[in-house]
Amino acid sequence: MVRTAALCVALAASLSIGGCDDDTSSNGDAGAGGDLSAPPVPQPLARFAVIGDFGVDTSDEMDVAKLVKGWGPDYIVTVGDNNYPNGEADTIDANIGQYFAPFIGGYTGKYGPGAEQNRFWPALGNHDWYATTGDQPYLDYFPSLPGNKRYYDVVVGNVHFFAIDSDEHEPDGIDATSTQAAWLEQALTASTSCFNIVYFHHPPYSSGQDIFVQPRMRWPFLAWGADVVLTGHQHHYERLLVGGLTYVVDGLGGALNRFPFNPAPEVGSLVRYNGDFGALFAEVYDGGRITFTFRNTHGVVIDRFDVARDCSAPHNMFDAGL
Repeated sequence: MVRTAALCVALAASLSIGGCDDDTSSNGDAGAGGDLSAPPVPQPLARFAVIGDFGVDTSDEMDVAKLVKGWGPDYIVTVGDNNYPNGEADTIDANIGQYFAPFIGGYTGKYGPGAEQNRFWPALGNHDWYATTGDQPYLDYFPSLPGNKRYYDVVVGNVHFFAIDSDEHEPDGIDATSTQAAWLEQALTASTSCFNIVYFHHPPYSSGQDIFVQPRMRWPFLAWGADVVLTGHQHHYERLLVGGLTYVVDGLGGALNRFPFNPAPEVGSLVRYNGDFGALFAEVYDGGRITFTFRNTHGVVIDRFDVARDCSAPHNMFDAGL
């Protein structure tokens, strides 16, 4: 179901990776001496960016926002910690709207008109729960989110997104037998989209500090029909392959310090990076492929991998008896 190909080999737990160059992929221009008979380079159906641990209103967040907006995504997904330090209403617009208002539907802040249709799909992080009124500032700030806004799903083209709340404050629970998990299993099973992407804040697997790992989020995502799981919380980048499913930790959105890795990598860890802040970019192609690329704020490609599948095949191979 999933195949991966990284530009960088598995990395040591250091602040530099080495061997990664700027993205110099062809744009299809034959140029002087080019092959005019070469087939055109496929163009993506849609492009989206993934940011996590970003909402701090600093120069680092600004650099990440410039990187993201310069790429021109159709929409943005976040993996939590949108509003530091305590998720309060008096910081949320400076932390989010100042940088991403053009993507937010129903936006009422002071940094622009917002989007006619919502193009900003966040997930809750622990810092988004710390306000004196809990997650209420977050819920009020995003009027266009569907469902209960804490966990919800949305279909964009041939991609079905499932935002989950992995924080222990979640009233519907975060265990695999919780009300929230039952909702996800049912929603994934019912999905008819080519791709199912699940995203939330606390990583179930990570080579980082154990205190930032949440084993309670080790739900049977693959069996339920997920194609990839995106998370944050650890302020670094990591890609893992666990039980046949790709997990990504994307916590370099600009918040405060970058986190170290443990001396011994987690089983299944393929790529680890904490040398600079950055964002994950995804290009959705016709025929059943999403290409993910992580770039740091200097535009250097740190990792690239594909998630590909036969769109005519069922996601849940277990229920299908395959």
